[in-house]
Amino acid sequence: MKRILIVMHAMEIGGAEKALLGLLENMDYTKYSVDLFLLRHQGEWLKYIPKEVNLLPESASYSCIAVPIKEVFKKGKIRIAWQRYLGKKNARSRVKELGVSKDNGIGIEFSHKYTVKCMPMISDREYDAAISFLTPHYFVRDKVKAKKKIAWIHTDYSKVAIDKESELPMWAAFDDIVAVSDGVKEQFVKIFPTLAEKVTVIENILPVQLIQKQAKEPTDIPFSQENINLLSIGRFGNAKNFDNIPEICKRVKEEVSNVRWYIIGYGPDEALIRQKIEEYGMQDTVLILGKKENPYPYIQACDIYAQPSRYEGKAVTVKEAQMLGKPVVITDYATAKSQLTDGVDGVIVPMDNEGCAEGIIRLLHNPGKMKQLEYICRSKNYTNTEEIVKIKKLLN
Repeated sequence: MKRILIVMHAMEIGGAEKALLGLLENMDYTKYSVDLFLLRHQGEWLKYIPKEVNLLPESASYSCIAVPIKEVFKKGKIRIAWQRYLGKKNARSRVKELGVSKDNGIGIEFSHKYTVKCMPMISDREYDAAISFLTPHYFVRDKVKAKKKIAWIHTDYSKVAIDKESELPMWAAFDDIVAVSDGVKEQFVKIFPTLAEKVTVIENILPVQLIQKQAKEPTDIPFSQENINLLSIGRFGNAKNFDNIPEICKRVKEEVSNVRWYIIGYGPDEALIRQKIEEYGMQDTVLILGKKENPYPYIQACDIYAQPSRYEGKAVTVKEAQMLGKPVVITDYATAKSQLTDGVDGVIVPMDNEGCAEGIIRLLHNPGKMKQLEYICRSKNYTNTEEIVKIKKLLN
């Protein structure tokens, strides 16, 4: 039996966390002994980790990551707090030097890069393979003994400002790099061409049993059948573009008066989204439902699932909506064509607000097309369970 270690930040509600659950649900535990190490034992989805998985104890040192530095000082982890401070200070200098936007991955990369030297080994075992499931990947690189090390990439690197010079040695230390779509691989290889031979595409595996079971539960806010109900799910940040939903919805409502657009999620852009809702007078039309541990009844109840993102790796929620037989509309972000086939199992609309609204309106005026999209989605298999074969090849 092969020993496998998987390292993840936490089990909060998110696409990467759901992809991890899908992977764990499909592992063959007669062949693999799986240890899971979480930096923090936090998140609504902790309880869904399969019982066959050995969840390693939380480490007082690793739990100091992604919490305020002052809390780290209070815990008495002075060295870690100091390195966190240095990482933050140098990340700011590097962002200024590179002239990149505020929406960048340099802060978290430097946080891990600077603190890794203070961290204990994650385990005293030597593993056959170790998987770092979410970037940055310094802890698996330096604090795990394994015959093979594998790093996952979930996002479109062309849309996230990074420090290429700093990250290259981190990625280069791994034996294999897994991209969650062809588009993600393509954009990653453009930035790191010397790593091309290491990159394999393995799409996210969905935990189908969990999704189908939870989709049957009731919603706490019933969707009116008299309305056309749109739904979007995701973290309230720049990538998801939810701050533009109020304007898009206003344009749609001018043609379809009974439209309602619900948003599930949480994050730093919530105040901005609420400001835009008021600015466009959409208080009764664009409704924020907040964080939902179980979003599937809402997907089941909606008429259209919309993902108006600025960029994506491969949106797990889009696949989940397709699995539940919903017409899906996504914007034309760089990896959109690896997400769905336009006009077949979803619709790709322009990124600009006017074009996005027009695309949604066309679909709403074509109920036959909506029925066709539903039929095709219900007839296809979106679980990606066959991808476990590729994972086995890497592990073996």
